[in-house]
Amino acid sequence: MSRKALASVGIACAAVLFTVPACTSSDTGVAEHPAKRRHSASPTPTRPSVRQAPELDDGETLAGRRKGTTGNAQIAFTKGRKGDALLVAVRCQGKGKIKVDVPSVGMSFPVECRADEAGTIYNEAAVTGASQAGTVSVEAPPSVHWSLTVGRGEPARADLNDAA
Repeated sequence: MSRKALASVGIACAAVLFTVPACTSSDTGVAEHPAKRRHSASPTPTRPSVRQAPELDDGETLAGRRKGTTGNAQIAFTKGRKGDALLVAVRCQGKGKIKVDVPSVGMSFPVECRADEAGTIYNEAAVTGASQAGTVSVEAPPSVHWSLTVGRGEPARADLNDAA
């Protein structure tokens, strides 16, 4: 696929990214942006602990981190290189829902947490302003334990063949 076609998908994705934090292909006519995460939300033999913040993939750089926490918190993250995407990884456990908000890129998403296991979700924002420093705000009930990692990396690339 040509770089121009990928850029067109990226621009279309940026237009909807303010309302859709992480996306996959659909037949709604909206160009969406799949995450390139190698991590899996399914259980593995060595389950992740919510006490430890999610790890980044090779080639991604750390911008901010918060280890095992309960309740509300704000996490500052550092400025990145122009063109890098902002990555937000949240791990939680405990019955309830948390809300994650990144005002600098217009990204906000809920995370449903389970009482019986720690789950991890990864979201990416590849929009103008994603390279700026900012803050992630998390609203969480006391029953939910969570950790969070903010990173920077190359934006995931959409494969238009998957949308067909």
